[in-house]
Order: sequence, then C-alpha cells, then structure tokens
Amino acid sequence: MAKERFDKLLTPFGEKLDKSCPLPEYPRPQMVRDSYINLNGEWDYAILPKKDELKEYQGKIVVPFSPECILSGVEKMVTPSDVLYYKRTFTLPEGFNVGKVLLHFGAVDYIAKVMVNGKEVITHRGGYFPFYADVTDALVDGENELTLEVTDPSDTYGQAKGKQKIKRGGIFYTPQSGIWQTVWMESVPVNYIDSIQITPDIDSDTLNVKVNVSGELSGGKVVAKDGEVVIAEGELASGEATLKLSGYELWSPENPKLYDLEVSCGDDKVGSYFGMRKYSAGKDDKGKPRIMLNNKPYFHNGLLDQGYWSDGMYTPPSDEAMIYDVEITKKMGFNMLRKHIKIEPLRWYYHCDRLGVLVWQDFINGGMGANKLFNGALGLFHIKAKDSWYSLCGRQDKVCRDEYYVDAERTMKTLYNTVSLALWVPFNESWGQFDSLKAVEFIKKYDTTRPIDHASGWIDQGGGDFLSLHIYFRPVTIPSEDSLGRTVILSEFGGYSVPVEGHVFNLSKSFGYKAYDSLESFDKAYHKLFENQILPIIDKGLSATVYTQLTDVEDEINGLLTYDRKVVKVDLEKIRELNAKLQY
Repeated sequence: MAKERFDKLLTPFGEKLDKSCPLPEYPRPQMVRDSYINLNGEWDYAILPKKDELKEYQGKIVVPFSPECILSGVEKMVTPSDVLYYKRTFTLPEGFNVGKVLLHFGAVDYIAKVMVNGKEVITHRGGYFPFYADVTDALVDGENELTLEVTDPSDTYGQAKGKQKIKRGGIFYTPQSGIWQTVWMESVPVNYIDSIQITPDIDSDTLNVKVNVSGELSGGKVVAKDGEVVIAEGELASGEATLKLSGYELWSPENPKLYDLEVSCGDDKVGSYFGMRKYSAGKDDKGKPRIMLNNKPYFHNGLLDQGYWSDGMYTPPSDEAMIYDVEITKKMGFNMLRKHIKIEPLRWYYHCDRLGVLVWQDFINGGMGANKLFNGALGLFHIKAKDSWYSLCGRQDKVCRDEYYVDAERTMKTLYNTVSLALWVPFNESWGQFDSLKAVEFIKKYDTTRPIDHASGWIDQGGGDFLSLHIYFRPVTIPSEDSLGRTVILSEFGGYSVPVEGHVFNLSKSFGYKAYDSLESFDKAYHKLFENQILPIIDKGLSATVYTQLTDVEDEINGLLTYDRKVVKVDLEKIRELNAKLQY
C-alpha cells in the first residue's frame, strides 16, 4: 500500500499569525466586562507517557492551538496514553484584583487539571465548553505560575469527540487535544454576575432577562439601548426583569439589527446585546409546513460547516478568519450555516449575529463501536428501527449516555443567547444517536424558543419538528408530505468534489460523493443539481437545504472553498443569482 502524502497548508490568516498574542480579542461578546487579561501566546509544553514523571518541558507551544496543528509550532499527536503538560507565568497589574480573580478557558479537550502556583484550582471534563475557576486564594504577589495536565482518550472512549479519529481518513479528521480556545483572566467583585439568559418575544414585544449571581446579590437593573438611546429599562426582581419594547426592528439575515444591553447588580456590571426575532415551525398560506422566521415562512439555504482550518484545525487562526467564513457565505448568497458537530469560539457566533447568517447547531456526537453493517443498511434502505438498541448504536456505556445530557445542557447554556442560532440538532446520522425522543423532551425543558431536528438524516423516531433527509447517492426527491405533519428539510446533500492543485491536504487520497476533474465541470454540475432537483421541489414542501459543504477538510475535497481558504471554487456572481431563487 502506498504511503499517504500530506501537504502543509497555511491559510492567509495563519501566515500573519502573531505568536506572542494570537486571538487577542475579548472572547465573550455577550457578557463583557472592562477587566481583561489575555493569556494566549507561547507557553512551555511537554508530551509524555502517563507512566513517566515530568522532569522538564520540551519546548514552546503557541496557545490556543492544539499541539497536533501547524500553528501550535509543535505538530505532535497526543495519544490516549499520554499527558500533555502546559506551563506559563503571569504577573497581575497593580490594582487589577477588585475582589476575586477568575481564570477562564474557552475550551480544553478533554480532561484538564488546572493548577496555580502548584495548587489545584479546577479539574474540568469535556472538550467543547468554556469553564472558569476562582483562583484568588492561589495567587501570590509578583510572578505566578499556571500549569495544566491534560489527557484525551480521543476515539478510544465514548465521550463527545466530533469527527476526531486516531486513524483519520475519509470523513474523519486528525484528532486534536489540549487547549484550543482562548485562555484569559478577569477580576470581579466578591459578589458578581455569573451568567445571564436573554429571551426575546416578538409576540408580546418583550425582552426577558434572567441573571444568575455568585454570592449574595439582590436587586439590580437592566437597560436596553439602540446606540446611545435608551429604549427600555427595568429593575431586577428575584434575578429577573422583563422589558417592554416598541418600535423595534426585527432581526433577520437581511436586517441583522442588534441592540445593546447593560446589566448591573451590586458592584458588578456587564455589557451584552440582543436581537428581536422568533424561530418556529408553522404553515404557509397553502397549508404547507414551513420553517418560520418572525412568524413568516422563510427558506433556510445553507452549507454544512465543519469548522476546521488547515493550519489551526479546531482553532480559527484569527478573528479575521472567522469573519471571512461568515462573509463569504453571505457573498455567495447563502443565509445559513449548519455548524456540524463542533462548537465554535463565541466570537464566531457574534459575527453570525452581526452579519446576518442563521446557525443550525449540532450537538457533539459520542459513543463508539456502533454496528456498521446495521447502520449502513438503515441509511441505504431507510429501514425503520429503534434508537434504544444501545449496542447497535454504539451507546452501550451508560456513563457516556449520561454525559451526553450534561454536554447537551452545557451546549444550550453556552449558546442560548446567540441571536442567529435558529435550530438545535441533537443527533446526526448514526453517530451516537440514542433515545432521541427523550433528547427532544430534554431540550424543550431548557429551550422552548427553537425548533429541533431530532435525528438528522438517519433513524427517524417521529419526533422533533422536521422530517430530516440526507440524500447523496440518488436524485433528490421528497415525500408529498410527512405523515406526522412535520416540515421537510434536506439537511445534507451534494458533496461534489474537485481538487485544486496546490491547495489539497492529502496528495494520495481524496473523498467526495461525486468527483469532477475541473472547476468548470464542478460548477456546471453544481448549478444543474439545484436547477433540476432542488428548485422544483420547494413548492412541494421543501423548506431548507444544507449543501455539503463550505470548505474542503483534509481528505474531503467537496467544499465550495479550498481547505486553506485561498480559492473559491464557484463563480460568486452565478451562485448568488442561483441562491436568490431559493425562496418560497
């Protein structure tokens, strides 16, 4: 067997990386304080077998890039039998501490033991979620030492892992480990605002704000602004305020209007923002089930977005890089991205909010050891089956099934306030799907404001708001109606592949659902697919499309952009004209 050959592809954004402080922007746009110290940059690191004692560090790693990726400066894999060690020092500015000092991590994959000056401050489990520790009591005057010990089972365990696989290839990608989102510090009063939950309601013209606090706080105030103009304000009672609004603009991809929000409680104050919009499922004037935006039928025309970068893997090289992906989506005429089995840094969602791109958010898949023959037959022949057959679904481990719900709640808590987030996807295909009807009920208890695609493209259990289809190997058709009255969505299709010389990761193998050898033939086939198969079925009830995919990723060369973001494979003007036709 010929050995695979790989090309190191840098994005234009990675080429300009400032190793001393990458991704310096404030990482949490919907809960902003004036206090902020960014800890990204060069740290000491070591990768050692678990049985070995750490005696010295092996070199420098650029945080927040995983050691497996190019931009980290390391390019070494952390195996399940390894420990990844980090170290850096910091000195707080005089007067920084106003009561407590909090140390934040955007995400660390998978188990992170965090120590400050040798004192353990937190051990966190879960590779996709922000967490923080109160490190006040561990601090000393002058220089402080921050260290981490990270372990990651990758795909040898049933935890949430996305598309990471030690034996990468095809639709699965190189695994990554450790810190992969911004590390930062802030100082807060002794009693402080821990989180806020923002719920717009255009039917009642109100904005509800719930405030969770740490310590003893009561009362407080919420102020909504349009620029410098106060448009509503209210007092917090039992940690909650409902503001009455009038004359506001509705948020939509065509008009991504955002308003500022200020929340004060005791000595603490945070800044945020919101948009007035409503997501639901309903019927059009012909009685067809449709996705609704602001109580009107709205066609979701989007792309599958894996969120991978050729040089940063899970981590975008810069804020500019995140903006580019969102803006090029708009320039091509799409109005939605399906964030596929990954949770992005919060600034990515902020850019979708302010630029006007709808987001479908997948939960992160877990499980292992699913029966490939069983699941293949289900997909190919559309066989009905129960997703409570845990062994066949790769969900034998109850600990990991329970952890799914922990992660599901974390996902919703982390992203609930995202204005552009229109739909939850708890399961994708056969990747760890189990008890999806129970998952729907779990989601509804936490969030009643968004529809749910309960089983995207696989074992439909008759739940959620959609009949969700993945169609790759046959012409695209849809049933005249769903027997349960749900909205019909094409949540994956296409996947046409074409290589662009000099911009391909795997020089030996490639993956796609239908291959073309030139950009001209690829572009022609893409337009033919939409003109002949998609446009004719919109009137028949199709309410959304998710083309696979935004960018190439490793072996997959089925993106509209190359993996390094240097080539757009389609004619922008032609694809905009085509996308303008995809509406009711």
